[in-house]
Amino acid sequence: MTPLTRARPAPATRPGPTAPPAAAVPLAGSRTGLAEVLTALAGAADAASAARRPDGPVPAGTPAEVLAAAARALGPAELAAEGVGQQAALERLATLLTEHGIDLSHPRAAAHLQPPSLAVAVAADVLASAGNASLDTYDSGPSAIAVERWLIGVLTRLAGLGERADGVLTPGGSLSNLMGLLLARDAAALRRGVDAREHGVAALPGPVVFCSELAHFSTHRACAALGLGEAAVRTVPVDERRRMRPEALAAALDALGPDRTPIAVVATAGTTDFGSVDPLPTIAGIAADHGVWLHVDAAYGFGALFSDRLADRLAGLELADSITLDLHKIGWQPAASSVLLVSDPAAFSSLDRQVAYLNPEDDGEAGFDGLLGRSLQTTRRPDAVKAAATLLTYGRSGLGRMVDTCHDLARHAERRILAEPELELVAPAELTTVVFRHRGADPKEPRAGEPEHRTGTTDAASRESGSASGGPGPADRGPGGGEVEEAATAFRASDELNGALRRRLLETGSALIGRTEVRTGGPGSPPRVCLKFTLLNPNATTDDIDGLVDAVLDAGRACARLIQEDAA
Repeated sequence: MTPLTRARPAPATRPGPTAPPAAAVPLAGSRTGLAEVLTALAGAADAASAARRPDGPVPAGTPAEVLAAAARALGPAELAAEGVGQQAALERLATLLTEHGIDLSHPRAAAHLQPPSLAVAVAADVLASAGNASLDTYDSGPSAIAVERWLIGVLTRLAGLGERADGVLTPGGSLSNLMGLLLARDAAALRRGVDAREHGVAALPGPVVFCSELAHFSTHRACAALGLGEAAVRTVPVDERRRMRPEALAAALDALGPDRTPIAVVATAGTTDFGSVDPLPTIAGIAADHGVWLHVDAAYGFGALFSDRLADRLAGLELADSITLDLHKIGWQPAASSVLLVSDPAAFSSLDRQVAYLNPEDDGEAGFDGLLGRSLQTTRRPDAVKAAATLLTYGRSGLGRMVDTCHDLARHAERRILAEPELELVAPAELTTVVFRHRGADPKEPRAGEPEHRTGTTDAASRESGSASGGPGPADRGPGGGEVEEAATAFRASDELNGALRRRLLETGSALIGRTEVRTGGPGSPPRVCLKFTLLNPNATTDDIDGLVDAVLDAGRACARLIQEDAA
């Protein structure tokens, strides 16, 4: 058989009718998807506006009642075979979040370093989410990489770190502190001839990290996570203004033997409760003299650099090896928007990593590289977009006016507390927080305005300095015998009252204020339950602050009556 007469294969069987194409799924990054996002957001916003918003900053009710109501509104915790559709789902969630959530824009929301978000930041965050870029590789989001590099440049200049400085965004201040201490650990280990990245810290003799006794607890957590152990943390006492005492730090460093490895000094620029800033220039000099890494936790205080009035409180920040800052505190960003800055980009060598499917060497040499080597994360969302939008919108002056407004509100709260006989000022306004106590029905301690608190002082800070510096506080003034027990009983009752009145404000939904503990009688005295205003609403007024103080007084009187009735 010749090729021309070769048998032909049987014709292929024709396929049967095809199923109709499925409806296209809306994808946010496309042009039509962005329009869909806007439509969906408009519907959700309408639902939120129509929802029954609580009168106060939080919904009234016990935690169990509020959480149960929110769960009922969401429906059974099971995945349905068929969804309810985009509009119904968003309307349900918008209503739930409004009716059973927190309203940080309410002027009586004053509990935490958790500000109301700026509208422009939220809008920019939606755009960033729509693109779903990642910062680890160039081909995962070139524009997002450019925005983060721009933001880091702005922030390093604001901090005064110099042209070589660098940085990276992280999921929060605790993670920024962790990374700062990781870089410090590895640098200290290399000086000892130890490669901590490769071999761990077992060969690193006696690691020590110094911080003030008021430093954020994330320092301890970081030491635990980095294999140093929480026992590596040595706390340094503070002075009457609640700032690290440099002479105590120097003495502690001088006392270290050759069997110890100083990892870092962690200074604080804005303690969580008091807003106090450690004396950075002096501490930086001590750290440099001892060849120790200086990390500054400015998660709270960095935003003071926006303000002409407050910026000089952070003098010396430019001397740090690394800095933590949170723009979701004084910066009014949706969480999280934290940044770690470093004075020398070579510090990031601890995080260098080449992965064949992400950043092969030849791609990097050709410029196709991302930011994988600056972070502990691989996939990393473009959080810089919302912060960049905010800085472009308001500039330093606009943000500075917001900072000054909040500082003014805190100073007003301080004056109002001093004027109320039922309240005691524990710590004045350094930045935007004020710490105070309700005195209780019959406390055996001097009232605000008595000579022990006022005579011979020039400012609110020195009015509080006696107890904070170890001087005689109300609990130390020498009553004997039964008077001691009577005073202790009054203090316990006062602590109970302060805890109860805060819970009452929460349960009634009328106000949201903070709570902490302070050794008001000086070092070694028992910690006392205290209350705190954290004022970060630039739209609030002094009348709002007066209303907040009034709410505290009303709750205190109501709780005092209930406590007396229970005791009767």
